[in-house]
Amino acid sequence: MTMDEIFALVEQLDGVLTLRPVPGDGSPELSWGDGFFYYAPDGVLPPGQPFATVVTKNYPDDDRSRLERPSAFRVNVAAGRDAFVRWTGHAPRATGTDGPSGPTPPGPLPDDTVTAHPLYGELGWLCVTNPGPHSREAVRELLRTAHAAARARHERRG
Repeated sequence: MTMDEIFALVEQLDGVLTLRPVPGDGSPELSWGDGFFYYAPDGVLPPGQPFATVVTKNYPDDDRSRLERPSAFRVNVAAGRDAFVRWTGHAPRATGTDGPSGPTPPGPLPDDTVTAHPLYGELGWLCVTNPGPHSREAVRELLRTAHAAARARHERRG
């Protein structure tokens, strides 16, 4: 699965606002080249976090995906509690260094595998580094689920 496929999939969903920071737009240099997806049917950036992101480089304290590799990227999804439990086998607040089968040693996250986000797993975020044939359908499902949850939050506020 390519980054372009992920952007195309998410941008087909209703009400999506995509931010793709570039030099000169006022965004922090660290975010250049990454993508941030929000539910914003009016086209106005809403408060709070995006429902999904695509990152192309390591962020501070977040290098387990090894995004310094050529063409490496990671999809991050605000999966929510139910999806998080289904994919990891435990509640988000119980993550710490736990993985799908219990404690996992520090080290690289596997490619093409749904895992708890290395920093935001405790908040119900899942991620996939270099999605491929094993995680393709999961990524699609997780992005649609996160979008639906973001839409529901927006409608409750409205």
